[in-house]
Amino acid sequence: MLEFLQKYGLPISLSEAGPGIDEIIVLTHWLMLFLFIGWGSFFIVSLVKFRSSKNPKADHVGVKSHFSSVLEVAIAVVEIVLLIGFAFPIWANRVNNVPSTNDGAVHIRVVAQQYVWNIHYTGPDGIFGDSRSELVDEVDNPIGIDRSSPNSADDFYTINQLHIPVNKKIRIDLSTKDVIHSFKLPELRVGQDAIPGMSIPIHFTANMTSDQFLQQMIGTPREGKGLEIACAQLCGLGHYRMRGYLIVDTEEEYNDWLNLQAEYLLEDNEEDEWGDEEDW
Repeated sequence: MLEFLQKYGLPISLSEAGPGIDEIIVLTHWLMLFLFIGWGSFFIVSLVKFRSSKNPKADHVGVKSHFSSVLEVAIAVVEIVLLIGFAFPIWANRVNNVPSTNDGAVHIRVVAQQYVWNIHYTGPDGIFGDSRSELVDEVDNPIGIDRSSPNSADDFYTINQLHIPVNKKIRIDLSTKDVIHSFKLPELRVGQDAIPGMSIPIHFTANMTSDQFLQQMIGTPREGKGLEIACAQLCGLGHYRMRGYLIVDTEEEYNDWLNLQAEYLLEDNEEDEWGDEEDW
């Protein structure tokens, strides 16, 4: 059943939590298939058995069998088992076991807006600097980083480009500058609404790099297409183009990328200082 769902709609899983989430998806589909066939058959049988030609007068006593009641109870029990035995543990892990940098997690902020994803990285010190709404500049500072605050000098941001290392805990604090958006990473089984006025933590661990993913997609309709960040919530007229890109690196590649971003940031700071001196 899992292979069938992956072939006809369920994307490949790149997350450590993926198998558990996929398991409840499969079990739920089996239950829905059983209910669809069962209730559909019952409907057809009822149409034939209780047709007017065979029952010219209404029977006020009705069906005396309690089989339907027993069946409804059985279905309710199965649904309770799915909810308590499978869904609740996954939900509890998502809510209660949020990692921090002390646990070795990579901490990233994602700030949604119409119609881009702003990705905020801590830099080498691993601590976010302050952000202030009055400093927001859509061209030079879209998330309002306060460069005068402690720990902000090495912070940097990207637009629609999320880099993460493989086999490491990732914690993302999700927020939005305007309307409700929905941060969706289908292959990592991540989906969370970004709510105005709230910062919501989500976490996951990728167990496959982007290169490995592309290799596995050879010969499939996804061949040559990388991992994407989707907005799964209608957020305005430009919703269709709110798309980002996820790159899962090896740890070495990720560190090289961080070092490259640090060099870019240093160059930008030097240019700003030179510009200030020239103006002076």
